[in-house]
Amino acid sequence: MTQKMLNRPKSIRTTVTLPDDLAKRSQYLVDTGQAPSRNALIISALEEFVAKLEQEEIDRQFAAMAEDTDYRVLNEKITGSFADSDWEAWTMAERSGA
Repeated sequence: MTQKMLNRPKSIRTTVTLPDDLAKRSQYLVDTGQAPSRNALIISALEEFVAKLEQEEIDRQFAAMAEDTDYRVLNEKITGSFADSDWEAWTMAERSGA
């Protein structure tokens, strides 16, 4: 068994129906060497789209945290509890020229 086969991520076969124009446009990219295959093109586009949606969800959650009074109070407590050690680390770094 080759190393490439061992590193291959598990995949599932699925079927998608593409609008005719999109199928032709994607085939052009494959035919001109801009994409190795339609499958690779779809995987790449889907990965990018899913990553974008996941990042938007993370951003929504951070925005909600900014509005959460309990979270802000807890965060200030935690930050305050590290104030002395943060100051000590900063002054040591300043003294050492880091």
